[in-house]
Amino acid sequence: MSTRQTPRRESVARHNRTSSKPQTSRPGSRNPKPDTRGGRYGQRPEIPEPPAAKMRGDRLSPALFEHTQKLLGSVLTFSGPADMLVSTYFRANAKLGHKERGVLAETVFSILRRKLEFGQHAESGNGPLERRLALLGLAFTRGMISVEFVATPDELAWLEHVGQIDPAALSPRVRTNLPDWIYQRLAARFGPEETETLAAALNQPAPLDCRVNVLKANRDEVLATLQADGFSAAPTPYAPNGIRLAGKPALQKHPLFMSGAIEVQDEGSQLLCQLVAPRRGEMIVDFCAGAGGKTLAIGAQMRSTGRLYAFDVAEKRLAKLKPRLARSGLSNVHPVLIDSEHDTKIKRLAGKIDRVLVDAPCSGLGTLRRNPDLKWRQSPQAVAELTEKQASILASAARLVKAGGRLVYATCSLLDAENRAVAEAFAAAHPDFVRIPASEVLAGQKIGLDTGDYLELQPHRHGTDGFFAAIFERRAAQPAQ
Repeated sequence: MSTRQTPRRESVARHNRTSSKPQTSRPGSRNPKPDTRGGRYGQRPEIPEPPAAKMRGDRLSPALFEHTQKLLGSVLTFSGPADMLVSTYFRANAKLGHKERGVLAETVFSILRRKLEFGQHAESGNGPLERRLALLGLAFTRGMISVEFVATPDELAWLEHVGQIDPAALSPRVRTNLPDWIYQRLAARFGPEETETLAAALNQPAPLDCRVNVLKANRDEVLATLQADGFSAAPTPYAPNGIRLAGKPALQKHPLFMSGAIEVQDEGSQLLCQLVAPRRGEMIVDFCAGAGGKTLAIGAQMRSTGRLYAFDVAEKRLAKLKPRLARSGLSNVHPVLIDSEHDTKIKRLAGKIDRVLVDAPCSGLGTLRRNPDLKWRQSPQAVAELTEKQASILASAARLVKAGGRLVYATCSLLDAENRAVAEAFAAAHPDFVRIPASEVLAGQKIGLDTGDYLELQPHRHGTDGFFAAIFERRAAQPAQ
């Protein structure tokens, strides 16, 4: 059902293009801290000189630097999602190798994450803006050595000077690299100090999380296999079937991925599926299925029994589910293309469904680690339109839930307007639904995570993307007197 403006979060290829070091956190910690090395928040901002093991003495050639400027110029038009524009550029320049594409993507996405900061530094430089930003992005992500063949002596001196600027001298909005309207909303919720910590986490690349398909393997077996194959892999802190991988491993051709034993899925997304808590033999609807990451997780929890409907308004998104479904081994999933939340196909199932997940279309601001362009492409007006759509979708999906059934409303946003406000307005308008504390549901599954009545995940606290979820149960019909 999703009309989401954000790229789907489960893509392996998307992660391999843009990911870098994962956040540094102790497994099991409830307050993982973002990596502050390399001139980021909390330390002196010297431009990092990466170790030889990372750089291997790499210096960009003039030709590759030219590609960096051209790709950056395309992405900064914000004419579409950044990963789509990057993919388009790579298709048009097919001779670029895997390593070269990685350098280009890493540099462009680092600039998107820190556009305000780099933009302010760029004001003191000379030459075309794309050149100044490209030099800053390379120097701050790959070290000064990377620009030795392409920067002039004056530019090298300028970069050294910029690298000594104390972040404390910058305004809070520039330090956080957030548009003013987003900064104000987050500061009102978290306070200025925590907002900076949250922003620092959002400005780090996300780790690569996978979900083990319990129909085909268990987590211990998969961990042992990955570690034997040289991957740095560890269990996710909360999700019972999750694995977190360090670095930028290519998984598309790994036997575990090709066989459907693992799927790429952020730990937060996995936890949403735990809130659905499906049982064998039930009828369940994933109302905004998209490419089906959560559908597959729910189907595995159902052990491929019952019926699981995957609704979406986009045929292309549902088409992406098909190869994943084939790998998964699930036989209970039924993709359904609908024209809107008011489709007659939905009405036929009214009052018959045990559990409904509504992963609503949203601003996607909880996924800025993966999609940093969203903070520059979204607007208060777009969010206002989305909240109206979210309320309409949630109300329509609620009709499907039978007495005693469960409804889960979720977003990948950090904004209260899309989260608590929508959930509380729904509760006020639907007295036949009662809210179930998320902490209670997770505790029932022996998951040691308590965020209160709602599931509210943030990267600086939990090491996941930013997620919200509210759980409702439809009251059983009262017997006739």
